[in-house]
Amino acid sequence: MASVTNATPLIALDAVVIDTETTGLDPRKARVIEVAAIRIVAGRIESAQSVRRLINPQEPIPPASTAIHGIDADAVASAPDFAQVWPDISAFLGSSVVIGHTVGFDLAVLQRECERAGLHWKRPRALDTQHLAQVVEPRLGGYSLEQLAQWLGVAVEGRHSALGDALTTARIFEALIPKLREGGIRTFAEAWQACRALTDVMDKQHRAGWVTPDMRSDLAAAERSFARIDSYPYRHRVCEVMSKPPRVISESATLGDALTKMIGEKISSLFVVPSEYASVSVAASEAAIITERDILRAIAAEGEGALNRVLAQFASKPLAVIPAEAFVYRAIGRMSRLKIRHLGVTDEAGNLVGALSARDLLRLRAGEAVSLGDEIDQAMDAGALGRAWAKLPHVAASLMAESVPAREIAAIISRELGALTRQAAVIAEARMQDAGLGAPPCAYAMTVLGSGGRGESLLAMDQDNALVFERGEAGGPEDQWFATLGQHVADILNDVGVPYCKGGVMASNAQWRGSVATWHQRISEWIGRSRPQDLLAVDIFFDMRGVHGALSLADALWRYGFEAANGRVEFAKLLADASGSVDNVLGLFGGFRTSHGRVDLKRAGLFGIVSTARVLAIRHHVVERATPSRLLGVRALNLGGDADIDALIEAHATFLEFILSQQLDDIHQGRAPANTVAVKRLSARDRERLQTALQAVKHLDEFTRQLLFRH
Repeated sequence: MASVTNATPLIALDAVVIDTETTGLDPRKARVIEVAAIRIVAGRIESAQSVRRLINPQEPIPPASTAIHGIDADAVASAPDFAQVWPDISAFLGSSVVIGHTVGFDLAVLQRECERAGLHWKRPRALDTQHLAQVVEPRLGGYSLEQLAQWLGVAVEGRHSALGDALTTARIFEALIPKLREGGIRTFAEAWQACRALTDVMDKQHRAGWVTPDMRSDLAAAERSFARIDSYPYRHRVCEVMSKPPRVISESATLGDALTKMIGEKISSLFVVPSEYASVSVAASEAAIITERDILRAIAAEGEGALNRVLAQFASKPLAVIPAEAFVYRAIGRMSRLKIRHLGVTDEAGNLVGALSARDLLRLRAGEAVSLGDEIDQAMDAGALGRAWAKLPHVAASLMAESVPAREIAAIISRELGALTRQAAVIAEARMQDAGLGAPPCAYAMTVLGSGGRGESLLAMDQDNALVFERGEAGGPEDQWFATLGQHVADILNDVGVPYCKGGVMASNAQWRGSVATWHQRISEWIGRSRPQDLLAVDIFFDMRGVHGALSLADALWRYGFEAANGRVEFAKLLADASGSVDNVLGLFGGFRTSHGRVDLKRAGLFGIVSTARVLAIRHHVVERATPSRLLGVRALNLGGDADIDALIEAHATFLEFILSQQLDDIHQGRAPANTVAVKRLSARDRERLQTALQAVKHLDEFTRQLLFRH
């Protein structure tokens, strides 16, 4: 079972649901006479993975207790005592999160049984379905197992038997997850903190002698696996370490020809391509690969005569590939999963541009965290996707501890958000096939917008995505198919932990999907608008990046948007007006104006810099996505304001750093990450840096308007 961390989504939780039957209701005196547990794996109830044990309490069972659970002295006469049963129960629990209904009572009686028998007891991390229900619906008439089952429409089986009540509790927990998600509670830590906030309930149970559920007992060990990693694979991209150009050989050549070429060029593999591609660029889908190990195996099997055989008979296809712009850790993870030593490297069009071998990566080791990307790529349901996604905050925290700049960490988060969206589309397509809706009616591209497209995502994100397909009218059969796909993608991302966009910027909404022709018409309408309020959210289209499907459709559309806006000064001005002004959080004497001790650095600075860079890039035809690249592109045009641009680039990095650091601390504390930063946690030096960054955006409106009208 996977380690559960603060960021593990409830839908992906590995846990054990427990229940006990006892001789009474006072945990200080009651003896356990039955205990049962059922496993939850990746958010799914695994009824077959269960354990149930009767226990002889070595004392009389009161008739009042027997009247409830039906267990009398005869039923336990031949049962073992607790000390004999506990090793099996303890092994089944392991280090799992424990879930129960009024679980504090169950933990209290188990703890006291261990103390009586002189057995080791370790308080587990736990969640109580009664507490979770109180969080979801504080005005419910009651929170007994029967009442919750009736409220949630859950079947009750074997009431007042430990196994039956454990199964009912598991079903109640499963039914509570979407209700918790609606209240913004998605992760294990968020659920635990929400329950902890029920102070009156917790105090009452503590006075009754119940055990307070813990969150931290095994959490530190789980998170230490990411404590230190080699940051190189997260700082560098495949294109920086690959061998180029790609070395190819015709499929009609012999194995001996390939061996001679490898020895002469001192390489360990060749791409095998159809003869007509031997001297031109080739799509990775057309290529195979032959490696030195393949040649050695062929000679071992067939002798020297193998060298005269046609190469195509020994080459491996399909070719495993990695995009040139992917981070190196993704290549390491892919090689590890596929158990291969060579990858083809492709450009955005899918053409081979280089090769990557295990030798190239020999000095790059990033430990367990490199599995993150490939786990996302291989997930085939929302639970598995959520488990992989939960690793991201810990990877980010480890990289920050290694002094990797926040801007580079944001690029990694963005790449994984793109991978998450891509895999959500893969799962959505499979769901539609299973529902009898068939394959995509035409080529399409799923895209991310906003910070995900710019490569600047942090951990307090929601969905910003769009969809472009090759052909079809609005409302037509193609559009309807993609509307369903978009809704599935939105639902999957929301389940995993990337909430629905409050502004509706999702492919599930008609205005954010369409055919190429529909998008062209839409862009023309945007540019022809005359009021800023008509252009709300339009600006993030210019951050578009394709993440799944026919990526060339997305890239061509993104470039078309820049071309259409080229020279349209009034359109850029309207976008600037629609963006609004930054919030001034600096007081008269340089202090901070806070709300509950925090400042919203997105509203007070980051958003303004991003908007300015985007508007100026559109106005001056700087066809870039990342904010620093846009600002540097504008600076290269010699329009003036160079010092201001440098200050904005530095301020952008500062805001990213402080927001990310706060988000990681919030996640560690079990709070949902946000864009607000607690000023008191900043050192004096960091406060000065923040003040400098905020000063850089103080006159951002004036600066933007000056450069809008310069040539």
